[in-house]
Amino acid sequence: MASIDEQILRTAKEVVVKFIEAGRVSPAGFPETFRTIYRTIDQTVRPTPPADSADSTDGSTS
Repeated sequence: MASIDEQILRTAKEVVVKFIEAGRVSPAGFPETFRTIYRTIDQTVRPTPPADSADSTDGSTS
């Protein structure tokens, strides 16, 4: 699991650095931008838990 965490961290850093180089983000905005990008990558990479069958909207009743 640590490997995934390291890859997410490295990827987020690379994205933010590219944004800074392109002038889209100032170094002063790094903390908030990094946090947002890190969360987005983390949510994208990690699998989401399966939905509870009780929350199904298929019209069946229990």
